[in-house]
Amino acid sequence: MTDRRTLLLEYLAQNHGWITSSQLADRLGVTTRSVRSYVTAAKAAAEPLDIITSSAGGYRLNRDAYAEYVRGSGKRSEPETPRDRLYQLVKRLLDAQGGLDVYDIAEALFVSESTVEADLRKVKALLDESELTLVRTGSRVTVQGSEENRRKLISRMFRNESARGFLEIDRIQQEFESENLRSFKTDLLALLDARGYFVNEYGLDSVLLHVAIAVDRISKDRVLESVTAPVSDSADLSAGILALVDHHFSVSLSDADLDHLVLLLTTRVITPGHDLPVEVQTDELGLTDDVEFIRQVARRASEQYLIDLDDDEFAVRLALHVRNLVARARISSFSRNPMTRSIKTSYPMTYELAVFIASEIQRKEGIVVSDDEIAYIALHVGSHLERRARREEMLTATLVFPNYYDIHLMMLRRLERALGDDIRVSNIVTRTDVDVAQLHTDLVITTVPTLAYGDKVVLVQPFLTDGDIESIRKAVSRVRRSQRRHQLKDELLLYFSEDLFARNLVAADEAGMIRALGERMIGAGIIDQSYIDGAIEREQMSSTAFTDSVAVPHSMLMTASKTAIAIAVNDTPMPWGENRVNVIALIAFSGNGRSSFQTIFDQFVEVFAEHDDVQQLIRGSADFASFIEQLVHLMDS
Repeated sequence: MTDRRTLLLEYLAQNHGWITSSQLADRLGVTTRSVRSYVTAAKAAAEPLDIITSSAGGYRLNRDAYAEYVRGSGKRSEPETPRDRLYQLVKRLLDAQGGLDVYDIAEALFVSESTVEADLRKVKALLDESELTLVRTGSRVTVQGSEENRRKLISRMFRNESARGFLEIDRIQQEFESENLRSFKTDLLALLDARGYFVNEYGLDSVLLHVAIAVDRISKDRVLESVTAPVSDSADLSAGILALVDHHFSVSLSDADLDHLVLLLTTRVITPGHDLPVEVQTDELGLTDDVEFIRQVARRASEQYLIDLDDDEFAVRLALHVRNLVARARISSFSRNPMTRSIKTSYPMTYELAVFIASEIQRKEGIVVSDDEIAYIALHVGSHLERRARREEMLTATLVFPNYYDIHLMMLRRLERALGDDIRVSNIVTRTDVDVAQLHTDLVITTVPTLAYGDKVVLVQPFLTDGDIESIRKAVSRVRRSQRRHQLKDELLLYFSEDLFARNLVAADEAGMIRALGERMIGAGIIDQSYIDGAIEREQMSSTAFTDSVAVPHSMLMTASKTAIAIAVNDTPMPWGENRVNVIALIAFSGNGRSSFQTIFDQFVEVFAEHDDVQQLIRGSADFASFIEQLVHLMDS
């Protein structure tokens, strides 16, 4: 499929409800007519499976059919689209010892010679990116370059053909005919666990792809010549892996192949010391300087964002990870993270802390830290904050239950067992002549239908059902979100002004938009040029498009004279990183605004997370006054 058809399926896969053609058009940057053609082509390619349902509400993925289609996509022997054909052409060229004849290629792929010639121009561009060369002698074409670069290209193209996210072992097995890959993974995990390693499951399947490619290439007498960096002392691990590969695939790895596999494992997947106390890890693994650096970075992050990252276990684990990260960067072997998008969208504040830490690592080591690597740092930060965080303050609830023996006490015990982490029943009313509006409580739970009015009241049965418990949970979530929204509204509206509002502001790219909004702030005396430069530098590290609709550019330094937001609301979305956004909000924070940074940043992204809400805001914001009116309505709804 074309890239946009693939993106369409991925976007449908990320959403469980109906998605309108307009939403898909905005996401893909095309017309609704193009969306309809992509849907038609995708359904035709998947026949007889019905992978997409259409209705007046839009489109929705039939997940079981789509899963079956994805599982079977690796079994097709003939290319279905130009992209499939290009992938097969590259594979054939990389496999051929003496090159291929253009006329033979055309016959094998059922296309004309002119089509093959056009494809070869695309192949040349792909090879150039991988430091490989396409050599032409008459009608015969060959590929020249190292075996390591050939394998990297195969891996990259396979990933591009696969759905974004986790690599599926079944798909890898089908493509490279490695039937024992799953059992190899099971035994490899047992081997690593027995030797006391932490295992990064997110990166393991990437290494399994390398194993499948290596076994396939070795079976075709394509052996790796050398590795790109020396391997640390890991003779015991090497011996175990060598035996596993021989047992599962009946293939003998060369020294270079084995060293490369161990290198990938030790820099992408495993870190030693999972069964050791943190102080022993620091000494035995030589982490003293690394841990001290992480502690310094954590202190600076704490000062900047008022978030406590002071913890020995966090410092040691992150130091181990950073050591591997730097080793990967030195050999340009980055580790992909299938959770990058969801981490960035769901936990923007945690991701922002990871960006700050990554920027410090970049400066110290002189390397580039990718989005995927930043997301791994965010996992460390998030897990630490989750362990350290106090339980979110419970909501207070009043139970209104007419007196009948002690049945209300049975209800109370059931509530405590099922919802004790979410609510605290602070009052029990056993009369029906009560005005629930006068009850000073976050939530009212009652068995009296005539009292069940208002957002904070939940009607339940005298004997709680599973449905009742779920209704209470939903009410808790609704009340908490409403409380956060009202708190945010009180703070957020202080930072907007008509001078900093723009409608349909056009810019060539992200940096241009940041400058355009920043100039308004400079004119208002809020920031100087260095803040704009800092915001552009932050944007270059990782896109600030945290959702499909809004970008929140900002500097990591809180040097503004006051906290303010310059915002552009555009009818036509503009490209921003991998997204297309309609709302761009340049946020400037002052030094004394640190305490509000977390609330504003996380909740601002949450408010603009729903595509339909953003579209409503755009349609209703003809000027600044109507924008504020729409924003307040959005926060209150």
